[in-house]
Amino acid sequence: MFAMAGAAPAWHLLRQMLWFVALTGSLTSTVFLGMVLFAVVRYAMTCRTPRQRVLGVPLRELPPVTILKPLHGMEPRLEENLESFFRQDYPNFTIVFGARSREDQALSVVDRLQARYPQVQTQIVVSGEPSWPNAKVYSLSKMIASSADEFLVISDSDVLVRPDLLRNVIAPLLNPKVGLVTCLYEGIPAHGVWSQLEALGMSIEMPSGVLVAEMVDGMKFALGAVMAVRRDAVEAVGGIRETAYFYSDDFVLGNRIAEAGYEVVLSHYKVGHVLASRTLPTTLGDQLRWMKSTRFSRPLGHVGSGLTYAVPFGLLALLLGLDHSHHLRAGSELFLMAWLNRMLLALVVGWGIMRDRRSLWLCWLYPVRDLLGFGVWAASFAGKTFFWRGETYQFGEEGRITPEQRPISLLTHSLPQGHDQAPLNPFELSVSQPETQAAPLHFLSEVADQPDCQRNQVTQR
Repeated sequence: MFAMAGAAPAWHLLRQMLWFVALTGSLTSTVFLGMVLFAVVRYAMTCRTPRQRVLGVPLRELPPVTILKPLHGMEPRLEENLESFFRQDYPNFTIVFGARSREDQALSVVDRLQARYPQVQTQIVVSGEPSWPNAKVYSLSKMIASSADEFLVISDSDVLVRPDLLRNVIAPLLNPKVGLVTCLYEGIPAHGVWSQLEALGMSIEMPSGVLVAEMVDGMKFALGAVMAVRRDAVEAVGGIRETAYFYSDDFVLGNRIAEAGYEVVLSHYKVGHVLASRTLPTTLGDQLRWMKSTRFSRPLGHVGSGLTYAVPFGLLALLLGLDHSHHLRAGSELFLMAWLNRMLLALVVGWGIMRDRRSLWLCWLYPVRDLLGFGVWAASFAGKTFFWRGETYQFGEEGRITPEQRPISLLTHSLPQGHDQAPLNPFELSVSQPETQAAPLHFLSEVADQPDCQRNQVTQR
């Protein structure tokens, strides 16, 4: 009896604490929504001038560009993704593909595209097995060394773009004060509800955080889907090798370039990030890896990001209200507010900024993604091991990574970088032929029926 009497005050105290958590989270998530709304208006207004400037740059003033495409095996819609870069409406560009070996299945897709677009200059760099922690950065170092162009575009293999990408991201770099231009990306789902939820997160949650961060502290990072950089900016921070110890190499590269005194520009241009059809455990595993990266690289910001979610706190209030009839109305109202909060976020960011039509008719589903995201955030505080592209890694301080299955070499300035050396392994240069008619490209449910880039280039064998 005395035990029960003592338990009652303890439960009452715990319930009060939980109500405080629910109310605090509801307040902070509402404040975050307000900040996003303000950042959205600000971003929309600042995008008008860059669009006009891009159109005002004559084609003859656009410099030669090298597109860097690291590859690692087959992916859904890989051929469509890569083809969108072959179709660029730009006067002078080269695409450099990087793979660990010539047996990589992704290179068979490149071979087909080379035959289909013989007018586009391409190279294939075979890097061999990586000796750096981040295998992609190791490949990029050799790809950069194979190019003499001063303007580079680094882009992942699962990115889909329209023919005017290069014109939009290169024009700002003509200002020597600008060192890097990066783009927001929309999630393009495969079949399945989990892929739909993941795509909604990419089109809503990710841009929301980026826009608020850019508004509060300026653009001091980059997004790996597309990064257009000046070579002198990369060399000013010590070269791409400076990102080789990090999982979030894109964030680090943008951060280093900003610290070197260059401007990092968030472009008005958006690209597509193509997702695969995967199970829930695989989807959550990838998101957990990203969350852990943030936890180790930006620990304070990662802790604070938990207060930007809305539905978990609304659900907590609802559950607390069910325990007491007098609090049921308050709990129900907080839960409804949280659900509407995330629906509004989906409409304003997903549709208003990203123009993702799924954000319109699936806005009611995005709160579920918000709840799952909070669960992944909570789980990210457990452990430091993660699995990535067939290898197991350990996170360390500042987001540095260490592979468990392969040795790594010390990074020294003797490794290939920029103009220093030719790549350590030979690369192949495709043979260009007279132009052929391009096949149609579908992007974001629209037919991008644009003319092929009209240009003649010197070819090599």
